[in-house]
Amino acid sequence: MRPEPGQVLHFSEDPTITRFVPHVAPTARQPEAYVWAVDYLRAPDYWFPRNCPRALAWTLPTSTPADRERILGPGGGERVHAIEYRWVAEFLSVELFAYRFPADHFVPFGEPTPSAVVSVEPVEPLGPPELVGDLLALHQAAGIQLRILDNLWGFWEDVAASTLGFSGIRLSNAADRPTPLDS
Repeated sequence: MRPEPGQVLHFSEDPTITRFVPHVAPTARQPEAYVWAVDYLRAPDYWFPRNCPRALAWTLPTSTPADRERILGPGGGERVHAIEYRWVAEFLSVELFAYRFPADHFVPFGEPTPSAVVSVEPVEPLGPPELVGDLLALHQAAGIQLRILDNLWGFWEDVAASTLGFSGIRLSNAADRPTPLDS
């Protein structure tokens, strides 16, 4: 599920929204109110239940072969998404919906590379929400590895220290960081 040219997407488990009004999200790091959406490249970041913690990594032109091999592994493609085992059942069963918006209502958000697009004005979807469907099949069709881990933190620390592009979403919902005795 990706936006078509001239569109951006908002993913939600709520199929009843008819108008999106800017708001400050509970997880926001900034005080401004926005309507959030994503473009074609960042849509896979949201092929998850809303509260599912995930660590995402992808190759960049500047990624080193060593980091690519270490993080993605042989046959790993260009991108990997990692979640914890305790989220697998919800990942496989969630009903996720995509709302399509006209892209010209949105501006890029995030530095140095935008991670989303935002609008400061209310936005109405172009049509009814679309059921996203099988999230595992979406990952497979997009060539994205889905890695299932006991705990995200070791993977996250390796990814964040690498030359790959990365994003961590809802990491506050991840299992506790292991203590040195747990390792």
